Amino acid sequence: MNPILQYWYFHLPNFALAAVMYTVLGRIVLSFFAPPDWKNYIWRAFVRISDPAVGLVKVLTPAVVPDLVLLIFTFLWLMMVRLAWFMFLGGQGLLPTVGG
Repeated sequence: MNPILQYWYFHLPNFALAAVMYTVLGRIVLSFFAPPDWKNYIWRAFVRISDPAVGLVKVLTPAVVPDLVLLIFTFLWLMMVRLAWFMFLGGQGLLPTVGG
């Protein structure tokens, strides 16, 4: 059986969290060069993909935190969730194995 299909419960959440996490990182870097209301399609894609995660972190973060710091917190929270998922599956003995 294909290992990606066999361990879908690991790969699917890991890939989704990584995609959003690195999109937030791209948004952080691009925010140094682009205004927040920029109409560029790449900027709009970064904002559209990362906004749900940023909104969730915004609920947990005090309102006085600047937007850039909120993006950094979002990146860090996503990294922690990925690590927690990895550790949880490792503790259950459900991680994919390396090799044949």
